Amino acid sequence: MRRTRIWVLAVVMTIAFVGLVVLQVNYLLETSTNIENEFNNNVNRSLYQVSKAIEEIEIKRYLDETIQKHTQKKVSTEINKRTIESISEIESITLGDTIDIELTFEAPKVSLSEKHGLGSIEGASENLYKKYKEQFYQSKALLDQVALRWMKETSGQPLKERLNFDDLTVLLKTELENNKIFIPYHFSVVDKNMQTLYVCHEADSIVGEEVYQQGLFPSENRSNPFYLRVVFPTKRSFIIKSLSLLVPSLVLIVILLIIFIYTMYIIFRQTNLSIMKNDFMNNMTHELKTPISSISLVAQMLEDTSLTKSPELLKRNSKILSDETQRLAALVNKVLEMTIFEREKQMMNFAEVDAHEIIGTIVSNFSLKVEQKEGKILSELQAKNPWIIADQMHFRNMISNLLENGLKYSKENLILIIKTWNDQNQLFISIQDNGIGIRKDHLKNIFEKFYRVPTGNIHNVKGFGLGLSYVKKIVNDHKGKIKVESEQNIGTKFIISIPTLKQ
Repeated sequence: MRRTRIWVLAVVMTIAFVGLVVLQVNYLLETSTNIENEFNNNVNRSLYQVSKAIEEIEIKRYLDETIQKHTQKKVSTEINKRTIESISEIESITLGDTIDIELTFEAPKVSLSEKHGLGSIEGASENLYKKYKEQFYQSKALLDQVALRWMKETSGQPLKERLNFDDLTVLLKTELENNKIFIPYHFSVVDKNMQTLYVCHEADSIVGEEVYQQGLFPSENRSNPFYLRVVFPTKRSFIIKSLSLLVPSLVLIVILLIIFIYTMYIIFRQTNLSIMKNDFMNNMTHELKTPISSISLVAQMLEDTSLTKSPELLKRNSKILSDETQRLAALVNKVLEMTIFEREKQMMNFAEVDAHEIIGTIVSNFSLKVEQKEGKILSELQAKNPWIIADQMHFRNMISNLLENGLKYSKENLILIIKTWNDQNQLFISIQDNGIGIRKDHLKNIFEKFYRVPTGNIHNVKGFGLGLSYVKKIVNDHKGKIKVESEQNIGTKFIISIPTLKQ
């Protein structure tokens, strides 16, 4: 797939995911706002109902007291009237007279008549209307009396004399539950100067929380009003919990987003690997042509019988043939190294080996190459326990690749130092050079397949970007670790740790 198509696909999918995330976030915010608005409305409605209920309780108390006084007064007047009448009747009765008391109830007589008297329907209706009117004016006068008494007696009266705080607690709890609010709350009663007159026993303060406030006795117009203040400490968690049904959709979106990012990462990585692999094949093909051409040319020359008569020419051609064969073998090894990465599992022949013995042989063979560049190689093998479980061939190649790397990127007066030591059942091997070094922004990529560190003005370093990735894989296969320390123009140090055999 072309990179252009990949980029287009990535952009389209990114736009789709961003749009999906934006829609989901907006939906969450809108749902959260609606839940909070509904909660606020329910709270405000509950507080208003509590305020009205408290006011109605006080008015009912005044009404009951006024009606009771009015009834007692009316009864007393009637008793006095009847007492006077009874005394008059008693005075008119002589001794020996018989007292006959007969209580009778005469029902109103209603008849159809052309005359408009009290016994007609119209007369009875008018009479009934007058009675209702009298009762209405009496009730109105009674209510006016209650209202005047209520306003007069409550003006300036302390709140504790007007309000039972236990009743307030019960009313508030009841109204909140009626409006579907069951979360914990704290409340207090304050005056216009925010001086606390009462606070619930569950909290000493409501500072710092969102406060819902409602004036008590809303029908009054007084200079010093009272306010009921309520807070809900768990309101935010309640709203979040109300959105819990939307959590699965968010989780799915996050999972899809992670999968999308990882997929695009794999696609781009594979694309880059494909490009680097093609470059590798092109370079390898070009590199193979040179030794093959040289070997072919020498083979043709050896067919000439005259060469056998010139020992010097024969020796020269033999040297060329040997060098080109080694060069060709090195290129083939690079190809074999690449095949390691194409396999999920690499066949290893693990055995107990002495790391010092292998490293000593490598240093001995490598010293000639270092001396040709007028450098020197130093070994400080100080590990007391050099025995490890390793594949001898791959372990040898791993050390050789790191030494080759230091040799390729060396400066004048090359110094290669290889050290070993033990620490916590681990064998540590460090290979240090004083070469051109590696920039910090390249260190994280040096173990990637086909990756080559830019060398600036140095163009004589050949390679395919497989050496360090091969080293990394072999270290991992040996259950070890590798890290690198480097500074430009100072040098590079690779440190490998591999588990040792228990002694």
